[in-house]
Amino acid sequence: MSQRRTSPAVPALITVATVGVAAGAAYLARTRQRELKGAVVSRVLERPAGRSSYTELAHSLESSGTHLTGRAQRAADTHTNREVLAHIIGIERWGQYRLGAALGKHPELTAPYHTHRPPQDTTLPQLQALITSTRAATVDLARRLHNQPPNDDLTIHHNSLGALTAKAWLRYLIHHADLESRRLRGAPTPQAGGLTEGPHQPAATKL
Repeated sequence: MSQRRTSPAVPALITVATVGVAAGAAYLARTRQRELKGAVVSRVLERPAGRSSYTELAHSLESSGTHLTGRAQRAADTHTNREVLAHIIGIERWGQYRLGAALGKHPELTAPYHTHRPPQDTTLPQLQALITSTRAATVDLARRLHNQPPNDDLTIHHNSLGALTAKAWLRYLIHHADLESRRLRGAPTPQAGGLTEGPHQPAATKL
């Protein structure tokens, strides 16, 4: 019996078709992602910020900074907490640097935020002090923008979110620090007698 031979063109056609579908799906995914990101930026940052004055944004930064400082002060001295605080400080300093463009400066608009993070060996008490002073500097920046307001259509590049107005940048810094600081964890609460509660152990089974 002769065996039926598969045409060598069939796998090639399937491969081309598969690649075409995959490329199309990837393109649609990227397009959808850009549209979603644009909608979030518009609804969460730009529209609410556009309805606020720089004075109101400064007040919001100051008020949320009180909660931010409180969370930092209650944080346990763990590697994870120190990383969260360093990240918040780095992003806020990076935002301050980028916002210099709204005051006539010429910051680098493509570099990542990492150079603005505190050094790796910064202690928890130092980070707690830095997060307070960093937010105070952002409040002062918002007040300077009130005194020297940029054009409403001026935008400053954000590496992930794209072009943001100065007001949207300030609102972004408020929300970023608030969301990230919720990841901070305090020290375990001591139980009566100075013992901490251990993992629950099942009762022994009588044989």
